[in-house]
Amino acid sequence: MCTVENRGSILVLRLTGIGEHRLNPTLIDSLRSALYQVKSQASSSAGISALVTTADGKFFSNGLDLAWAKSSGSRSSMMERLQHMLEYFKPLLADLLTLSMPTIAAVTGHAAAAGFMLALGHDYVLMRRDKGFLYMSELDIGLTFPEYVTVAFREKVASPEARRNLLLRSAKIKADEAVKMGIVYSAHDGEEATLEAAIRLGEQLGARKRNGEIYAEIRKSLFPELCKHLGLVGRSIVAPRL
Repeated sequence: MCTVENRGSILVLRLTGIGEHRLNPTLIDSLRSALYQVKSQASSSAGISALVTTADGKFFSNGLDLAWAKSSGSRSSMMERLQHMLEYFKPLLADLLTLSMPTIAAVTGHAAAAGFMLALGHDYVLMRRDKGFLYMSELDIGLTFPEYVTVAFREKVASPEARRNLLLRSAKIKADEAVKMGIVYSAHDGEEATLEAAIRLGEQLGARKRNGEIYAEIRKSLFPELCKHLGLVGRSIVAPRL
């Protein structure tokens, strides 16, 4: 499901296998367990500087596991499962927002719906330009957005035009266009180049060895409405380096 490996000072969280990496309770649990491992390693080692999240295969993540929801049988049970997954996904975003290090998503395949949200939950998104797109599919499949998703887009995607294209047109956005929209930090040729660029960025961000707890609190302060929806409370920390 997920692995965590060291690449020098960088921890690489990888969604493994060649499937769509659909987000169901099992995969969400696996991701949260991996992030707990990342947090534990970071707290026990001063040499860890950043997290890079990536995935094997054609997909970064193709969103919620609709097949799992439908397998429940009745329409009412399906809707209950969908609602359950939407609520179950929220703590995963909270884990990313509170992680005491820079976080980078190396998107080397399609990132759709909740898979796009998973990438957007990182501080930086790097993307492969020759394959893959970002896509919010809800309008096309007939689902509304939970409030925390629209809040995340309001606070993390500055351009009203970009939000309109993504949420009201369900546009499929490739890497270079996403860079112009300010959603993606940089675009790269190929899977390996994207991952290596993410690792280099992580090394640059971690080079000054800043206080991770303060980094996390400043990150939370940038997205106050999203933090409110995720049940996160800010706190003041004073750890001067003077």
